[in-house]
Amino acid sequence: MVKHVIIWTLKDEISDEEKVQVKKNIKEGLEGLAGKIPGLVEIKVYTEGLSSSNTDLMLDSTFEDEVSLAGYAVHPDHVAVAQNKVRPFAKIRSCFDFEV
Repeated sequence: MVKHVIIWTLKDEISDEEKVQVKKNIKEGLEGLAGKIPGLVEIKVYTEGLSSSNTDLMLDSTFEDEVSLAGYAVHPDHVAVAQNKVRPFAKIRSCFDFEV
């Protein structure tokens, strides 16, 4: 199994009120990929961090293997979510992939 973890910081010009909707849209878009991507075992987006957090949201996903993760990266449904719901609003994206 492979874990794929992404942490995003949203752009500074997005108001706190707008961030609520942006995070909701990202969560719905990414979690909506469950059952659509071959090898995607589990996908969860966390949008409500503790006050000690210094980022806005986190993706925690699990794949069968690295080949499945590579397929996810280019899958049209994932690409559409990334292009329309994530990238326009993200200032910083950090990724950590590892085997479990």
